[in-house]
Amino acid sequence: HWLSGAKFVLAARTMRGDPAMTRFFAWLYYQLVRRLIVPDYPPTGFDIMLMDKQLLPYVRDSSKNMNTTLLLYWLGFKPVILEYVRPERPYGKSRWTFFKKFNYFVDSLVGFSVLPIRIISLIGFIVALLSFLYGAYIAISYLFGVRDVPGFATLATLIAFLLGLVILMLGIIGEYIWRIFDEVTRRPEVVIDEVY
Repeated sequence: HWLSGAKFVLAARTMRGDPAMTRFFAWLYYQLVRRLIVPDYPPTGFDIMLMDKQLLPYVRDSSKNMNTTLLLYWLGFKPVILEYVRPERPYGKSRWTFFKKFNYFVDSLVGFSVLPIRIISLIGFIVALLSFLYGAYIAISYLFGVRDVPGFATLATLIAFLLGLVILMLGIIGEYIWRIFDEVTRRPEVVIDEVY
């Protein structure tokens, strides 16, 4: 396919001969990537990638902890996908450890999605809202004499409310940092493949 002009070729697995836990985490990773970053990413992943030297400047200009394949997808390059069945490893053990895979996952998610920051903001908002509502309930109960409210409940509610606000503020700060990161990475907005 590369000889016929394809600039980006992936050898995608149709099946994996891995242990069940590895298959589950791989499935989870690919589902998250497909839902949050690249909808047409190969559903079972790939092992080998071939890219034309014309794509090299985009990869070279990317940041250190960047997922190269996701970057090429993000830039709009559509790969030719060759499917194959990967046999089990006949000898030795993979050096692609759980922690290396986890770092790869974090690099993929943090490098291309603002979702983790939005989740933090949402958690902070929910904690602050629930503690505020509970604080209002405690205040109303105390004012109308419905129940005797101990000082500990008031203190715990106040601490939870302030904690929720702090988490929400961290999420807002994270949004600004994400935008700075997005500007600093200097990924091109568009790539002109050919001019006619």
